Amino acid sequence: VQKVGQEENPGNFLLMHAMGPNVAGVIGSAVAAGLLLMFFS
Repeated sequence: VQKVGQEENPGNFLLMHAMGPNVAGVIGSAVAAGLLLMFFS
């Protein structure tokens, strides 16, 4: 996707936009795991 986006518009940096939700998902998973451990242990 990054290659096709840069062919259309050389100023496109799609990978940076993809990193935001990725990091948010990792943080959300860590919080959810912490809550589960707190409740079930």
